[in-house]
Amino acid sequence: MSDVLISPSILSADFGELGAEIRRIDEAGADMIHVDVMDGHFVPNLTFGPPVIEKLRRHSDKPFDVHLMISPVDPYIDDFAKAGADILTVHPEAGPHLHRTLQAIRAAGMKPGVALNPGTPAEVVDPVIDDVDLILVMSVNPGFGGQSFIESQLRKIETLRQKIDASGRDIILEVDGGLNPQTAPRAIAAGVTAIVAGSAAFKGGPDHYASNISALRAGATI
Repeated sequence: MSDVLISPSILSADFGELGAEIRRIDEAGADMIHVDVMDGHFVPNLTFGPPVIEKLRRHSDKPFDVHLMISPVDPYIDDFAKAGADILTVHPEAGPHLHRTLQAIRAAGMKPGVALNPGTPAEVVDPVIDDVDLILVMSVNPGFGGQSFIESQLRKIETLRQKIDASGRDIILEVDGGLNPQTAPRAIAAGVTAIVAGSAAFKGGPDHYASNISALRAGATI
């Protein structure tokens, strides 16, 4: 698999100059910009919402890959669309009507995604696989950066790869959590087509962003 997408998570960027950081990571070769939205309720952390995303949107033309770790989701879908999200990914546990939420995301002009926590089985996507453009496997428990990759998620990735291939649809299979030049190749070999990287993308400062992304992308050629 030679064209794996790299989506750096701005959760690991320097928040003191976030706009500049997005420009730097864009120029360093990012394919998408991953934006983690946390509400301090669905997950034990608090980040930012649509107003901040709207301000950041001007700093890159790359797709904004927005992962909502919030509950409820539905009241905010239009706000994220107006703020400039291109992909909006939600958790099945965040509301009672996943199918309705995914339909609302598409109706708002965004690509819908579904995120699976480490304890969420792959079979959750079966009823909605025709309604998503992205499936995100969380290889850490959501809420904080800098965690270690959970090995059991490789089997889930393999299962989801089979489901996507059987569907015949062009669905991005993304993984987030503990990705680095050592773990990324294993996730790619299991079938992912997009890598979310926080610490591994931003470590060492701006002079290293391009080489960090290149190191992650190198796993796509093994």
